[in-house]
Amino acid sequence: MEMDGDGDGTETGTGIGTGTRTRTRTRTGTGCSPVLQAARGYARSVTKNRKDIPSHLDDLPPTMLKKDYANLPIMNSVDDVVKRLLSLEMASQREKLKVKTQQLVEKVRRSPNDNGSFEVQVAILTAKIRTLEEHLQRHPKDKRNRRFMLMGLDRRRKMLGYLRRVNYSTFENTCTQLGIQYSPPQPYARRLTKRWMVKKALCIKVFQEKQKLQAAERLRKRREWQARAKAAREQQEKQVQEKQAQEGTPV
Repeated sequence: MEMDGDGDGTETGTGIGTGTRTRTRTRTGTGCSPVLQAARGYARSVTKNRKDIPSHLDDLPPTMLKKDYANLPIMNSVDDVVKRLLSLEMASQREKLKVKTQQLVEKVRRSPNDNGSFEVQVAILTAKIRTLEEHLQRHPKDKRNRRFMLMGLDRRRKMLGYLRRVNYSTFENTCTQLGIQYSPPQPYARRLTKRWMVKKALCIKVFQEKQKLQAAERLRKRREWQARAKAAREQQEKQVQEKQAQEGTPV
């Protein structure tokens, strides 16, 4: 018997014929080092506790009908089971978003037939932006929808800026009804670097040289045009004098 490096273990060997040896090792006790134990513990999957994210669709009553069935007269005489199937309790996220968008549009529209004014477009964009914001809280690595949300924010800011310039009362009412806090766009600012300054100086120099060449070309063309105009006037005066000479001087 031979002791293993860890202090516990047995090893047996048998020689058969040509020297083939069978080794059997039995390990007892805790043979793993603390480093290996830490590595094995580190590899275990960690379950994340997901927080309940509040949604802007939570205030919709579950008994409300879907958008396509809300205004049908026949819904007053149908069975309760059918109403439940057609209500928001059994609806998908898309159906709930349609109802929420319609509610926001009703708050700011100018008339029942208003479907394309700036206020209505701002309300539709607000519903989409809030939905994407909730989605990104659950999936922060979704860059595609993050880009869509930023594009929607820029478009909504542009529309609100137009309303603010044209009709401030409508702009104020829209922000109040939809719960929006308008922030004007920040002025464009570029960080000055040595490379950018050298490139800018080169561009200015090239532009000035181009302007000089164009000025010389314009001056040459102007002088040619003046010479042609002078020659045409002299030719015309000469023709008039010859005509008068042929006709003779009136008595």
